[in-house]
Amino acid sequence: MDDDRRMETTRSRAPTGTSAGTAPATSARSEISAFLGAAQATRNVATAGRLVFALDATMSRQPTWDRACTIQGEMFTAAGNVGRLAMQLVYFRGFGECAASKWVDDGEALARLMTRIDCRGGQTQIRKVLRHAIDETRRRKVQALVYIGDCVEEDVDALCARAGELGLLGVPAFIFQEGADAHAETAFREIARLTRGAYFRLDGSSARELADLLKAAAVYAAAGREGLERLTRSGDGGAKRLLQHLG
Repeated sequence: MDDDRRMETTRSRAPTGTSAGTAPATSARSEISAFLGAAQATRNVATAGRLVFALDATMSRQPTWDRACTIQGEMFTAAGNVGRLAMQLVYFRGFGECAASKWVDDGEALARLMTRIDCRGGQTQIRKVLRHAIDETRRRKVQALVYIGDCVEEDVDALCARAGELGLLGVPAFIFQEGADAHAETAFREIARLTRGAYFRLDGSSARELADLLKAAAVYAAAGREGLERLTRSGDGGAKRLLQHLG
């Protein structure tokens, strides 16, 4: 099995391993088990769109993690209010730990999960995220991938190969970069370009901007470009900026 295909998933049960021969930490199991309990009551609905929301939860993001969790939690709640939108949370951290939640339409359940995740030292696993999005959209169409991270510690050509495959499947990646790492920016911009998505650079003063853009991405996943255009006509700055990047 390719390394970038190995991922914990809560689709049918709590995970028992992260990769061959490696057991996840007890806290990781309890976090996902707790999420399963919260998600079990979520009703199955016919959804107009599916959104994969992926996070880098490695140690370099620790200084801004609490703020990011608050903003991302607001995005989940707002996305849940969009209507007919299924969401899935993917995150990586530590030594080969990469997990995916179930698909749910309850934004508040995903927001609660965010509060149970903490940062752990480890390298980025963006290729796994891209492979996961590819596999998911082959099962059933995914309208968008949202990714938030600050660095890239993988082979950029390998990432671009996965991004190109995702682009051919019609899944745009909306990449949000924290910090000013030039190498990461180059890689993130290429991923966005190859998937016909959008790249955004964030700084410490852009909390409101990030929240608005994330909400706009959720609207795009649920209602497409027409939904974004309607939101723009109502004066929403995040929707307007996202449309400008989409061209």
